[in-house]
Amino acid sequence: MAYADFRHRMPLRVRWAEVDRQGVVFNGHYLTYCDVCVTEYWRAVGLAYPDDFLAGGSDTFVRKATLEYLQPARFDDELEVCGRTARLGRSSLRFVVEMYRRGATATPLIEGELIYVNADPAGTRSAPWSARVRSHLMAFEILTPQTAHG
Repeated sequence: MAYADFRHRMPLRVRWAEVDRQGVVFNGHYLTYCDVCVTEYWRAVGLAYPDDFLAGGSDTFVRKATLEYLQPARFDDELEVCGRTARLGRSSLRFVVEMYRRGATATPLIEGELIYVNADPAGTRSAPWSARVRSHLMAFEILTPQTAHG
């Protein structure tokens, strides 16, 4: 992946409460940053989470979250948290995240992968993505997400 592959980019400044004794972002906060990125991503593609999903009879659930720490973010760093849908299956979605220091986009600080499953919120059984969600995602992305029927 590369910085230019991401249409969705959101600014985030590292706050004092998010760093450890060494002034480095505590590892668990990176998942919070990813979650904020996903929420803002849905807004950017034109879908209100969770309202638009629930109105269509579905919701999304994280199935897997993976982070690779490449360089530390530190107190008061200005970050750009970038996210995109890399793969869109029948009921799953692979969302990738990279975080960069503002102005230093050659090498990410972290690379993340979140696997979401679309499901019926009552029975929590997987359900296909709606045509509306699919069309919003496909129209938004710079790189067309891989598609599959899984």
